[in-house]
Amino acid sequence: MRVIAIEEHWTTPGIDRALRAQPRRSRDESVAWNDRGDIPARLLDISEQRLAAMDAAGIDLQILSIAPPGTHGLPAGEAIALSREANDRVSEAVGRHPTRLRAMTTLPMSSPDAAVAELQRTADAPAHVGIMSYGRSGDRPLDDPVYDELLATAASLGRPVFIHPQIPPNAVRDASYRGFDPTVELALATFGWGWHIEAGLAALRLILRGTFDRHPDLQIVLGHWGEMLLFALDRIDSLSNVATDLDRRVAEYFRTNVYIATSGMLIPRLLRHALDFTSIDRILLSGDYPFHRLDAATLADFLRTLPDREDRHKVAYANAQALYRLEPSPSGSHDEAARLLERS
Repeated sequence: MRVIAIEEHWTTPGIDRALRAQPRRSRDESVAWNDRGDIPARLLDISEQRLAAMDAAGIDLQILSIAPPGTHGLPAGEAIALSREANDRVSEAVGRHPTRLRAMTTLPMSSPDAAVAELQRTADAPAHVGIMSYGRSGDRPLDDPVYDELLATAASLGRPVFIHPQIPPNAVRDASYRGFDPTVELALATFGWGWHIEAGLAALRLILRGTFDRHPDLQIVLGHWGEMLLFALDRIDSLSNVATDLDRRVAEYFRTNVYIATSGMLIPRLLRHALDFTSIDRILLSGDYPFHRLDAATLADFLRTLPDREDRHKVAYANAQALYRLEPSPSGSHDEAARLLERS
């Protein structure tokens, strides 16, 4: 069975340096999570070490994405140059490994016009199949009208927008996430809670802004099983009673414009819950490498919880293949990992 994993992180030395050189108050402290163990070396590698990890996990193809916080918080000039460098660098890596890698485009969101220009520049690059974004650039949310041309361009090009979690603004952290040991504060504001609320809110704001009514072909991807939104969707849908200018009820957009990714959380009960609110055709496998490390046995066990073989194929590769417009290819043969998956 072929396996495609999206949201597999990497970065460049230039982006890493720029993020750490920012003034303290504007610096994204979540970069600290990139420093654990062998993660720094793995983030910078988009070649042999990564391919070896893919082989061990039974992953045939990764869709690479710049690790958080990307270039979103950088000044426009710096973000433009570093985004362009990242996109060119990942194109070269995909060129060396065309059957194993693809990429989400990194955009300089602090300059909306430049973000559109960079997306158009990479439009014909075979390496680039999607967009990695965050819900906010500085204080400007993704649903701000200045980004509407970008979202229209993404829709016209068939480029899905992955909305990745990011740390809450300082004012929100001061109000809601302080008062603990600094490490606990940072964890609470990131993977413990804050990251997911920020990403979910960004998606909800896009719906309420009428984004998908104006651009019905636009597709977004939410990691971590929907960034909390699916768990509260019955309640969230009551927004439809006041957002009367929308074409449809809020919950309906999750069945037509939102894909749900696993982000390394291969937990069967979360899959069962997600299927109460969306279809199997909208579930994507993502490993969140190198922060999570998929292993072949866990992946095979997860896929086996789907009793229908066709559904297993959809989650393993077919949904990603269709969404990202990837050419079909024969399944790989990655030692014991591949054999475990094939038996599923």
